[in-house]
Amino acid sequence: MYKLPTVREFMDRFVDTVSPDMDVLEAVEFLLAKRITGVPVVSAGEMVGILTETDCLKLLAKGSDHDMPRGKVADFMTREVRTVPSKMDIYYAAGIFLQVNFRRLPVVDDGELVGVITRFDILRAIRGGLGT
Repeated sequence: MYKLPTVREFMDRFVDTVSPDMDVLEAVEFLLAKRITGVPVVSAGEMVGILTETDCLKLLAKGSDHDMPRGKVADFMTREVRTVPSKMDIYYAAGIFLQVNFRRLPVVDDGELVGVITRFDILRAIRGGLGT
């Protein structure tokens, strides 16, 4: 019997995180330095949101007359985060990416952040032939 490939096989296991109390401009620098489009926001070991490049655009959109708004990550992050389990098959995960605007989905098992799957990871799955 053929076993469908899972998110676990393609996800990034080493996940950078930021704190909700971090200055949002520091978080922007963090995203740029790591060359990533989003990062889970974790407080006391629990994921409380995600900060995406779209969230960071609010910095400019809310500014006026060249005045950059300031604040914490918590002021700008997305709180309602779509997550996936590591056992989910990669085909279903690809379908989720077609339904949401996010480029990355946190992978959570039993309430614990265990990785992140990105659209790029899905491309790697395609390149690998998905078992063909």
